[in-house]
Formats: sequence, C-alpha cells, structure tokens
Amino acid sequence: MSLKTLTNKNNIFILLIFIFSIIINHYYASLGAFPLDTFYHFDLGFRMLQGEVPFTDIWMVSGVLINYIQAFFFYILGTNWTSYVFHASLINGLISIATYFLLKDFKLNINYCFIYSLLFSILGYTSSGTPFVDHHSAFFSLMGIYSLLLGIKSEKKIFWILVPIFFGFGFLSKQVPTSYVIFCTTIIILFYSYVFKKTEYIKYILFGSLTFISFVFLFGILNGIKLEHFIQQYILYPQTIGGPRFENLNLTFRGTVDHFKFIYLSIAPIFFISCKKVIYETGYIKKKNFFYFIILLLFTLSLIFHQLLTKNQTFIFFLIPLLFAFSHIALNETKLRKKNIIFIFLIICCFLITIKYHLRFNEGRKFHELSTVDFSKSITATKIHKKLKGLKWISPEYKNDVEKEINLINKIKNHLIYDKRKKMVITNYSFFSVILNEKLFSPSMVYTSDGTTYPQKNSKYSEKYKNLIIEVIKKNDLEVIYIINPLNKASIYDYLDKNCFKENLVFEKLNSYEIKSCRDLKN
Repeated sequence: MSLKTLTNKNNIFILLIFIFSIIINHYYASLGAFPLDTFYHFDLGFRMLQGEVPFTDIWMVSGVLINYIQAFFFYILGTNWTSYVFHASLINGLISIATYFLLKDFKLNINYCFIYSLLFSILGYTSSGTPFVDHHSAFFSLMGIYSLLLGIKSEKKIFWILVPIFFGFGFLSKQVPTSYVIFCTTIIILFYSYVFKKTEYIKYILFGSLTFISFVFLFGILNGIKLEHFIQQYILYPQTIGGPRFENLNLTFRGTVDHFKFIYLSIAPIFFISCKKVIYETGYIKKKNFFYFIILLLFTLSLIFHQLLTKNQTFIFFLIPLLFAFSHIALNETKLRKKNIIFIFLIICCFLITIKYHLRFNEGRKFHELSTVDFSKSITATKIHKKLKGLKWISPEYKNDVEKEINLINKIKNHLIYDKRKKMVITNYSFFSVILNEKLFSPSMVYTSDGTTYPQKNSKYSEKYKNLIIEVIKKNDLEVIYIINPLNKASIYDYLDKNCFKENLVFEKLNSYEIKSCRDLKN
C-alpha cells in the first residue's frame, strides 16, 4: 500500500473513527460496575467456551448470540476483562465506521461524515460499555437498516440479502427491539416492491432469510440445542413478560415527548421536508428519497417504543447524530440560501446535544445506575482477581464503602475455592466462574426480581424451569448450592422442597444448601 493511499484523507478519517470509538468505549466501560448488567455475559461467555449448552444447561431468554461471540473473544484474547470490553468496543468501532460509509455513500461531504460518525461513536455502545442485549439488538437492527437503505439506493442484491441476516443477528441478541424493526421493515419492503414493480427484492430477502435460518438450525443441531427448549425459553416465555407490559403501557407527555425531544428535533428537518414534498410534489411517494425518510422514521419510532415498553435506562441517543446527518443530507438537496450557515448550525446543535448526553451517560454512567457515585473512591478490581485488570471497581450498593464490598467478594471467593465439592452458585456477581476457572452451573443468566430472566413460581413456565434445575443437579452430580445475597433462598425453595437441602448461613451474604436425597431429586 502506497504512502499516498495511507495518508489519504478518507483513510485517515476511517482510522481515527475506529481508534477513537474503541478507546472511548473501553475507558467508560471500565469506570465502575453495576454487577447485574456489567457482567451480564462475562461468565456466560466462559460457560459457552466450556461446552455448556444454552436452553439445556441455562435458562436463556435473550443474548444467546452475544454469549457465543463473547466465547470467541475469550478464546482468541483470553478470559479477562480486557477481552470482554473489547467485544463491545469493537462493535462500537464497526458501527461507527459503517455510519461513516453510509453517509459518504449518500454524498455527504466527508468532513461532515467524519464529524457525525465521531459524535455517533460517543453515544453508541458507550452508555453500557460492556456487552449488553439491548445494544447488540439495536445495532444489528441498525446494520439491517443500513443495508436496506443501500439496497434501495444502489439496487445491489447483496444489500437486500444482508437485511434479514443482520435482523437475525439482532433477534438472537434480543427479541426486541429487532422484532419491532422487522415488522416495520416488512411493510416498507412490500410497499417498495409494489411501487417499483420489482419483486426480485422480495426474493433476495427470502434467500437471505432462508440462508440465516438454515445456518441457525445447523448450528443448533451441532451444539445440541433442542428446538423445543429454544421455542419455550426464547419465544414463548418472553411473551409472558412483554404482554402485561404492553397492556399496562402508560403514555405520558413527559415520557413520550419530552424525554426524547432531542431525537425528535434531530429528525425534524427531514420530516418537514418530506411532508412538504408529499403535499406539493406529485408522485413523491414513488421516489427513493421518500422511502429513505420512512425507513429512518419507523426505525426511530421502533426504538422509542422499545424504550417506553421496557422502561430501562435510555440508550438510543446515538440516533441523534445519525438523524442530524440525514437531515443535513435532506437540506443539502433543497434550494436554500446560506446553506453553509445552516449546516454549521446543525453541527453545533448536534455537538452540544451529544455533549449533554455524554456527560449524563458516559461520565455519569447513568445506564449502570452509577450517576450518584464518586468515582474517585473506586479501587482497582485486581484486588478481586487479576483477570479483572483494568476495571475500576465501585458499585451503587457499596458506593460509600468500596473496600467492604471487595473484602466480601474475596471472602466468598476464598470460601468457594476452599470448598472442593461440585457446586452451583446463584449470584448476580457473574464472574466467579471466570476467576475460579470452574463450572458453577447457575441455572439462569442473571437474577432479576421481576421474572425477566427466569420464571418465578407463579409463572406457567416455572415447572419447566424446575425441571432444568433438577436436570443440571443430577447430570453434574452437584453436592451443594450457594446463594449470594441479596438473592435469597426463594431462588431454590420456590422450585424444590426444603427437605432436599440442609441450609446453612456461611457468613454475611452467603448461604449454602447442601443437597440431600429427596423426592424431587430422585432418578
């Protein structure tokens, strides 16, 4: 490669975006920890690497693809904090570069492409920093949207084939928001094919879909994943969670409009331009620009609907630089005076809004409930284990006494090391399998109090979950179960009779349940 090529402005921009995206995500990912979310895929990636089977050994309601990707990173880079964070950082880098290429393909000046893509990377994966189901689902869905936009623009079949593949990756990361995006996109594609009389696009979509489904089936068969378990845990059980949420959805002005006002502001220029053309320009709904607008609008509304329904911390503000960029493109195609001044105004607005959310979600780590934490009190996580090197440990629960939490974790760790029996550990400190280099057979991904991650005793799927627990105990000849508080004994007693265990309070935060012979556990 020539020096001229290496120093090409375009290549420099791409390199800078990629490096910056990785560095900024790695930095903020390592700033504090909210154990339940921060380590969501840490032990799970290790467990996939050890040959455990999702849906058979672990009740899994989301994130199956992320766990396998994390297992790959652990295999290549080692089982440690750095390789864990690099997973999310790389996604941040790749999606930011993809944004740059997309904007460049839509004829936006590369200087503006660089600015908007850089701002996108600041609000991208950084709100979490570590691999998380909502982020993966949203970004794979966004890649599907990028492919659809490029498919319409270039009419190249490869982009149409990639649309369902990216959506498939998104769905296997988390069912929503990808399902909402798939629903909206299907309507758009059918309408587009009807307007332009090009049914071959549907054929390409079907080909991509069948290719992806065939690969998933083959992968499932090779890894011993039963279709029955996949459907029960990944398709049917989540509906028992999402259904009541939809029925109880309460839309307020503050929650629906005010909270997302800057997202609406960023799409406002392209919205008004498109609406004006629909009214005054004959046949505009049969033009590609109209479909670009509809795709972006429905994708935005899909993510907003997802946030309203899940009521999780907001992570979709990365839409703001993207939508400002497309508003910029739309304005560039109109007859306006002093366009450069308008463009500078757009960029200044986008920059200031990005800084606002950067301070709240990156500096303040609000997504991980760390907004009230004093990070100067954090302690290096190597005091827990060298595999956590790079993480500055401080959590919301022990924000005023970090040393106490670390001492408690080490006390639990040392006890688990001392106990040589085959054991199950139920905890939201989902890193003990990694730091002990030991299978600990937790039957759920993590443990939430609302039944989001596993069926509680009043669920019609509690019997299925009970059977999974029993099967894991029997198959692995487990002798003791440890539960680390604030999780409590209900984690076991809701499914198995008390007579199956000899309970013991080991010390603060740690209970053991020695497994005895009983009716539930008999062969």
